[in-house]
Amino acid sequence: MWLSPLPDQRSGLRRKTEAARGTGRRRTGPSLQATGPTVLLLHGFAGVAIMNRPLAHALRHAGYRPVEIGYDSWGASLDQICERLEPLLAQLDHAEAGSLHIVAHSMGGLVARALIRRCRPARLGKVVMLGTPNGGSEIADFLERSPYLKPILGRAAPALVTHRPAAIEALFGPVDYDLGIIAGSRPLMPIAATRLLPTPCDGKVSVASTRLDGAADHIVLPLSHSMLPYHRAAHRQIGHFIEHGRFAHDA
Repeated sequence: MWLSPLPDQRSGLRRKTEAARGTGRRRTGPSLQATGPTVLLLHGFAGVAIMNRPLAHALRHAGYRPVEIGYDSWGASLDQICERLEPLLAQLDHAEAGSLHIVAHSMGGLVARALIRRCRPARLGKVVMLGTPNGGSEIADFLERSPYLKPILGRAAPALVTHRPAAIEALFGPVDYDLGIIAGSRPLMPIAATRLLPTPCDGKVSVASTRLDGAADHIVLPLSHSMLPYHRAAHRQIGHFIEHGRFAHDA
């Protein structure tokens, strides 16, 4: 496993994991029954909460309490998404005394930035972004330019393009928290990707676009955009950053 169980979680960990799995199948909101430091998982554009299940399984096995939350990435604006998630974030923030970490894939990283700006958790811990288009995505630019393809982006378009309106930029605050960024560099269709994106890229977001001033660390893995939340290499780096505040660059 990519991350060893926390010292105070080793005893009875299997029983707790099984209990967490059982409640997860019936969960309609964030589960507060499992113990351990909380890790909020945010999916990307056009995703659903269950897409974070493999990562949640790894975190749970390591003694963390993963919470998978879904949001309407197509039909709601970034501000509306944050408004709807704010009560859930407050619930998690006040549930226990430990740190509240956030791991977010793609657009989920933009949601995390805006949420922290809007309603920063009092016990915010580490934040990890996977392939987040902090500088926007040229793929989104391509879709937005076409009247036939633009509807694909829905109300997320202003947040995903490289030329964001000032109102969107105002939703993001400074990075004054422990942030680690993981970028991908192996697109599934490299020829098509290089026609629309600067290289290196993950097929949807360039490595350059993932960077953000103030981040504590940045690492590039040979993974595609869609594989970033699923691959063990990414899981190991997520765990290392949550534990140490930096990535394992020699791994």
